[in-house]
Amino acid sequence: MTTTDDRPDPTRSAADRPGAAPPGDGPLTGLRVLDVSTILAGPLCCQILGDFGAEVIKIEHPTAGDSMRGHGKSRDGHPLWWKEISRNKRTVGLSLSAPEGAALLLRLAARADVLVENFRPGTLERWGVGPQELHRVNPGLVIARITGFGQTGPYAGRAGFGTLAEAMSGFAHLTGAADGPPSLPAFGLADSICGIAASSAVMMALWHRDRTSGAGQVIDMSLLEPIMTAVGPGPTVYDQLGIVEQRNGNRSVNNAPRNTYRTSDGAWVAVSTSAQAIAERVLRLVGHPEVIDEPWFRTGAGRAGHADELDAYVGGWIAARTRAQVTRAFTEAGAAVAPVYDARDIVEDPHVRATDMVTTVDDPDLGPMRMHNVMWRMSGTPGRVRFTGRALGADTDSLLVDECGCDPAELADLRARHIVA
Repeated sequence: MTTTDDRPDPTRSAADRPGAAPPGDGPLTGLRVLDVSTILAGPLCCQILGDFGAEVIKIEHPTAGDSMRGHGKSRDGHPLWWKEISRNKRTVGLSLSAPEGAALLLRLAARADVLVENFRPGTLERWGVGPQELHRVNPGLVIARITGFGQTGPYAGRAGFGTLAEAMSGFAHLTGAADGPPSLPAFGLADSICGIAASSAVMMALWHRDRTSGAGQVIDMSLLEPIMTAVGPGPTVYDQLGIVEQRNGNRSVNNAPRNTYRTSDGAWVAVSTSAQAIAERVLRLVGHPEVIDEPWFRTGAGRAGHADELDAYVGGWIAARTRAQVTRAFTEAGAAVAPVYDARDIVEDPHVRATDMVTTVDDPDLGPMRMHNVMWRMSGTPGRVRFTGRALGADTDSLLVDECGCDPAELADLRARHIVA
């Protein structure tokens, strides 16, 4: 069993810890994370931890790599999504199903604080690197296990993907036109929500470890539960009232006017009136102050019952004006409106530019490239994108030979047998 002295020392400098953030660059400087996950939820969790200073080591299959390398668009053979989701991560090619590869993972785990994986339940145990073995070499390790449906229950062994969670969470049922089919998002919504939630769960477990006995624990994180929470209190409403809410298009059952509306120049804007004062300003702006005095206008639910009437007033006014005119008028009136953006609009937006929401990072393959910045701003330890996603196995030698003390000849043999890359 290793002692705590075998874990990374947070006082060591960045020069001593390749891949670590400079001191003060992020609140997680000194934390070492093993990313043993694939596709999106686990990698996003680890991306967030790396953005804020953690030293993240990405473990991939030595020949196939992470399937995420094949997702999305590429430029000159370089996958663009990979450059973002694997930023701030060193990479090691390692076959965990081979006993030699599993043994190397245990050596890396002995020096880590966190391990994130998303194989089906029982897979790590079958390879001899389940929580029991991991905690044997490192009792303080926090292990986050991300699956479709969790580690227990009748669905635990099922293949789990975000699409399935989006369907089973109630999201698809509530999304789309009232007379149309359930709708799925065109992006990894469930995975992304789960990845963000998992980063929070990891920090809770680390807080508990460092405040109490120093013992790590296992986090059982499913794709389904976080998006169920995001969808809202449907189960509670059904339990208490017997009501199953239905699709309502872009409208809300809680307030109106709330919709997307087309402008005279063919653009779209979204209007929200969650606050009573905002709803009143909108109706005054579009020339129908008389409805403000109607008894039904006094509550969001009452306004939602008159959505056809309100949409006609707001939509007609917006249709006669350009997007720029609508945005300016709403802003001057203190009402809530936003243009419906595509990727080009996001990159060119003056607020996005001024706040560096989309930042520019130098990539060794593609040169300067834009990508999402870190998700939040911290005044003392802001975090940053230190480097983009790297080639498969780019850091295998530095980690396994220089840090774990593997024999170079042994590593060469394992590489020839495709156990490492």
